[in-house]
Amino acid sequence: MNNSNQTNDSSHELIIESTEDFEKALANTDIQKYVLRLYVAGNTLRSMRAIQMLKRICEKYLKGRYEMEIIDIYQQPDILEKDHIFAVPTLIKELPLPLQQLIGDLTNVDKVIVALDIS
Repeated sequence: MNNSNQTNDSSHELIIESTEDFEKALANTDIQKYVLRLYVAGNTLRSMRAIQMLKRICEKYLKGRYEMEIIDIYQQPDILEKDHIFAVPTLIKELPLPLQQLIGDLTNVDKVIVALDIS
């Protein structure tokens, strides 16, 4: 069998052989992606305000480097217990670590920026 059509170009591979290599590679990532989940309760004023505020904050401070998921607890009630949600609106920042949880309608932008560790 002739494998001449297959190229094994490993010049773009990142080889990590130690914790130090891993930490260097992690530090060299140019863009830190934010993964956010916002739990809301239907179309209430507080829920709509939280969604609007989160979108504004993300577009201003995290443009192009965030993923946002909006979860309506009325449509997915079983998720409350699974994700340990006891109040809404609740914002959870999954990435970058550490995990953060913020409760409220997100109108205090300074508090949200600090909680999300946006730099």
